[in-house]
Amino acid sequence: PVRIFVDAMSGLPSIVAGLFIFATLILPFAKSGNPLFGYNGFMASLALAITMLPTITRTVDVVLRLVPDGLREASLALGASRARTVFSVVFPTARTGMTTAVVLGIARAVGETAPLLFTAFGYDLMNANPFSGSQESLPLFVYRNIRKPDISAIERGFAGALVLLLLVVATRCAQGRWCCGADRPR
Repeated sequence: PVRIFVDAMSGLPSIVAGLFIFATLILPFAKSGNPLFGYNGFMASLALAITMLPTITRTVDVVLRLVPDGLREASLALGASRARTVFSVVFPTARTGMTTAVVLGIARAVGETAPLLFTAFGYDLMNANPFSGSQESLPLFVYRNIRKPDISAIERGFAGALVLLLLVVATRCAQGRWCCGADRPR
């Protein structure tokens, strides 16, 4: 049942995650006056987490299935418990693939704009408090500036897109260093 649910979620557009958070957490609690349940960065992060979930779950599922059964059986034959086998044999073997899954999920979330329209609402001014008030997001910043006829606004939009690209590349480089770097125990 979990695989079916995750497969169904992966087929949904990302705006559905924003609508879900909007309909379940923002609208019902809008009149309570609690800033946590309004348009803010925290609600946007929940929507992006929902957007990332199918990508990460499916990739981790595939990676864990690729761990040879012989490793599991050898660990259990040596007297290790199932939990110890998972944490000492399966997870270390699949670590590179699991971190790749997280990086793929982050890369998907970095480019999403639609869920943020329903949760962070977009704001032209700087708001450093993620729990109170509308937030500006980098994908929305890029979208707004690229559409303006002003050349300097278009340049700002492309600079924002470059920052997004560099964030994804930096995350990938950090993942590669952590999984495959020289400091990895052999």
